[in-house]
Amino acid sequence: MPIPTSARPWLGRATPFSLEPTDDPVFTRRLRIPAAGEGDWITLTVLGDPSKAPLRPMLRLLRAGRPDEEFLLPGVTEGAAHWLGYLPAGLREIRLAAGPGLRLDRVGLRTRASVFMECLFKRPRRFPAALYTFLRRDERRFRDILRGSCAVTPLARYAAWAAARTGPPAKTPDPTAGPLRILIPAGGGEGAGLARTLASLRAQAHPGWQALVLHAAGGRHVPNDDPRVAQRPFAPDETLADLVEASDAILPLSPGDALRPEALARLGARLHARSDLDLVYADALDPDGRPLLKPDWSPDLALATAYVGRPALYSARLLLRAGGSAADAPALVGALAIATASARAVEHVPQVLCDLAAPASAPSAEEVGRVLAAIASPAIAEAREGGVLLRWPLPDPAPLVSVVIPSRDRIDLIARVCRGVLQETGYAALELVIVDNGSTDPAVLAHYEALRRDDRVRIVPHPEPFNFSAMVNAGVAAAAGEVVVLLNNDVAVLGAGWLEAMVRQACRPEVGAVGAKLLYGDGRLQHAGVVVGLGGRAGHSLRRRPAGSPGRLGQLCVAHEVSAVTAACLAVRRDRYQAVGGFDAEAFPVDFNDVDFCLRLGAAGWKTVWTPEAELAHLESVSRGPAVGAARRRFEAEAARFSERWRAIIRHDPFYHPALSVTTFGEDLE
Repeated sequence: MPIPTSARPWLGRATPFSLEPTDDPVFTRRLRIPAAGEGDWITLTVLGDPSKAPLRPMLRLLRAGRPDEEFLLPGVTEGAAHWLGYLPAGLREIRLAAGPGLRLDRVGLRTRASVFMECLFKRPRRFPAALYTFLRRDERRFRDILRGSCAVTPLARYAAWAAARTGPPAKTPDPTAGPLRILIPAGGGEGAGLARTLASLRAQAHPGWQALVLHAAGGRHVPNDDPRVAQRPFAPDETLADLVEASDAILPLSPGDALRPEALARLGARLHARSDLDLVYADALDPDGRPLLKPDWSPDLALATAYVGRPALYSARLLLRAGGSAADAPALVGALAIATASARAVEHVPQVLCDLAAPASAPSAEEVGRVLAAIASPAIAEAREGGVLLRWPLPDPAPLVSVVIPSRDRIDLIARVCRGVLQETGYAALELVIVDNGSTDPAVLAHYEALRRDDRVRIVPHPEPFNFSAMVNAGVAAAAGEVVVLLNNDVAVLGAGWLEAMVRQACRPEVGAVGAKLLYGDGRLQHAGVVVGLGGRAGHSLRRRPAGSPGRLGQLCVAHEVSAVTAACLAVRRDRYQAVGGFDAEAFPVDFNDVDFCLRLGAAGWKTVWTPEAELAHLESVSRGPAVGAARRRFEAEAARFSERWRAIIRHDPFYHPALSVTTFGEDLE
């Protein structure tokens, strides 16, 4: 479908293009743009079915005399996606990796001046930096500044963003799913909202639905002449099993919720496609029009924040297995929460399929406690603003923890972190292993001599060329603890409970790595988990935000699953560290080793968790300078190896929505 550029000048002037096959198994198409030249900016428009696999398209730029560059394009969640890119000097070839159901529909050309003017209009404070770096011929920086200024949209402007990305009407799945039952608990005075919800049901592409409106005591029926809609009061002895009846699945709604016309067809088709699927959920708009862009299945986050919310389609099999009372609206909510927590196979449709009348509220500690008891979980729930914190029990006796710190010289750093571990940490069963990479500073050597008088401390010499991964492996090999904590020398302890919070998580049977909440020296957020694909390879989301930021869906208030965490502060059971071979000192001697390690743990079946209960300060990489010259070339080589090994997760981090930007760190739209 042609896109009217007159209303969207940022798409540029349409230009002819062609796609040719390549022998590359990933970047399978060569993009030819006859009219494009060095220094031009291009826009690519990709069309696709948003209900298909959410792999982002990728672009590879092959350059003469310089390393190839790869760029991650936005996911197609609305039917179309747009990407703004720069054609650098020495460009030899452009290759494209699309994905299931995706196709390149349009290429536009933009002048350098138009992109600078857009930056001046949208982000005037960034314009001087963009111009300065351009005049200095710092290609990478001025490109990134301009892309971050022109190619992203704040979440608050979702409606306009989505309208500009509506592609051709996607084919609605065939109504192969069996009968679906819509449950609508209603109180009094909700007639208008209930009428809106029922109207959205009548507009569904999937015809095989029945709605049951359950009234609270004293509630009134609303006028209705649709035989598919039944109304009655809650029954005192009713259970979820009673509500299932002959349906294949149940979808709860609140009065006033409005499903998009394709919602039941999309959710039902996904549920029907897998016989083992317990639950499938999609994204929504809150009452203020802000998108609730949810991660893929994240059990800890679901229990702590109820992020799954609506719309969600529960299989009859799951509800019969979970059981529970449905005698009134609170009991029904509790029974559905138990069902959610006990789901084994869950899928997410990364598409807005419902406009909510009211947001789903986070559960209270008491509600979570009932769910934990029902699923026989040992965790303890504690109410917190923005969600519920789950505390996991420590083994009895508490395990010995080995804190491993790679270091060289810098008495200011090593003295501070050792004091924090040995004197300011409340966890008693610990040892400190310092892996020294050839320190020569007399003050540091004297400090080591003083530390050796403490039976909890060992100094492991490692006089080899700098290889962070090898140093970490050497420290873990010398460690005696059941749990190992990797800690940078530029980290400062802020509270006594940090280590216990990490050990509680690390001792869970399903957990591999555990990461901490790290703050810059000025108190702003430095690390809240790693997003694979952010910045093109991997990066820290929400960097430099205020420390108390709740994050999207309240996730920064609670422990939750992430794809990876930084080794600046990382806990893991030693047997799990050894099971995956530790850090890869050959492929990733300096960079990407921690992310690679977490992803290998994930491939082995252990998840990575980030917890806000462990809070420390981190003067990031203060003991290492910026990568230039040979160091930059080494970084690019490691980045290329990381991309080759983990490209599938780069293209879709399951805990980061495909509509969100990988250009900025603030979870904008792209």
